Amino acid sequence: MSERGPALTERGQVLEERGPGPVRVTLSINGTEHSMEIEPRVSLLDALREHLFLTGAKKGCDQGTCGACTVWVDGTRVLSCLTLAMTCEGREVTTIEGLAEDGELHDMQQAFITEDAFQCGYCTPGQIMSAVALLEEGHAGDDAEIKEWMSGNICRCAAYPHIRAAIRAVRDRA
Repeated sequence: MSERGPALTERGQVLEERGPGPVRVTLSINGTEHSMEIEPRVSLLDALREHLFLTGAKKGCDQGTCGACTVWVDGTRVLSCLTLAMTCEGREVTTIEGLAEDGELHDMQQAFITEDAFQCGYCTPGQIMSAVALLEEGHAGDDAEIKEWMSGNICRCAAYPHIRAAIRAVRDRA
């Protein structure tokens, strides 16, 4: 039952509630704690975009197939559209907004600019988050390996050669 009493149909019949109401969740996003009330079924992507107004992660397919919503949870890349926000409580979430430090772009962000690795830019935050993780995972030996490990991130503009060039540029500086 809600605080206003039971929900009624047009005929005055009491409706059963369909599940729990909002729950208080505290998420650590880019090193800052955020407390909010959300429905248990809210995705991490929707919590970021609609509750915290962090709009870098994009809602592309909302089915986990395009990678536009890629963020890190405890340093591991995840598809935020398929991750329940409440499962991230007590874990560190990093978004594209948290990648730059002290006003300086992350090396990968700068490489995407230098290598012209985006056109429309919609997929770029997810591409960058995956690209940084790819290097940290050690999966950037050659273009074939980069292509395979970036395959979960779709670029509808087909900027793939430039994306790989940006990844190679950062890899080769290390």
